[in-house]
Amino acid sequence: MASRRLAPQTCGRIAAMTVQTALLQGARLLEEAGIAVPRLTAEVLLSHVMGCERAYLYAHRERELEDPERLHYGRGLHERLQGKPTQYITGRQEFYGREFRVTPDALIPRPETEHVVACAAGLLTSGGMGGRPRVLDVGCGSGAIAVTLQLETGAEAWGADISPAAAAVACGNARRLGARVDMVVCDLMEAIGPASMDLIVSNPPYVPLAQREGLQREVRDWEPHVALFAGETGFEIYGRIAADAPRVLRADGWLVMELGFGSCDYVARLLDGWKDLRIEPDLAGIPRVIAARVPN
Repeated sequence: MASRRLAPQTCGRIAAMTVQTALLQGARLLEEAGIAVPRLTAEVLLSHVMGCERAYLYAHRERELEDPERLHYGRGLHERLQGKPTQYITGRQEFYGREFRVTPDALIPRPETEHVVACAAGLLTSGGMGGRPRVLDVGCGSGAIAVTLQLETGAEAWGADISPAAAAVACGNARRLGARVDMVVCDLMEAIGPASMDLIVSNPPYVPLAQREGLQREVRDWEPHVALFAGETGFEIYGRIAADAPRVLRADGWLVMELGFGSCDYVARLLDGWKDLRIEPDLAGIPRVIAARVPN
């Protein structure tokens, strides 16, 4: 598809453009390219460039964009038209009411994962673990789960990720949001000591390699594959976590994991023999979280 400019240039200077015109033109370009929620995307990109809230755009429709603003807005639109996720363009994603920084080194936090946090937080604050519980986020990525649980519950939180770059993103988010989270770079839980955690939580990779081409290009081409794909079946990481969790968990400790679509029955079988197995749906009624206590 041939690229389109927002407006012509005149005598070497970028032609004037108001906020309203920028939004209209940007939304039209995005819509013609089949980008989801084109108007909202244009608003988010423009407010990011201007360093303002989206409401400001509607209160100042006739304000003319400065040349750097228009340049950066045009660049952001171009990147989005090429498939780059909006969150990677702005470097931000809201999760559980907080703003997290995200880069292509880490998976973009999804709203569905908030169900995992809610389940884990409920277990951590139920009073059954005594003292200050210790929680480990396996495959922590941006640190959204570990940081949120530490801030919401006061638990001693740890994050583990195989990617040093992702762990650096998580460290930055913890520092920025004032969370006390220790980070470990390792493959799943291999560097975590025995009987050291009260709760293990994870949103593991669960996409089968065979489904790679069926993913949205924003996911397939931009998000880290190590955080997406889990072997030929999509169950490999679930199996490894379930097998090693009894070593890492203390007596009566909990394992909480996000469920991929269609994975509920298989993962439940992996936890056969565990205690107090529970499965929680998301708002669409799809099984989203599985939790169980370590067997004796």
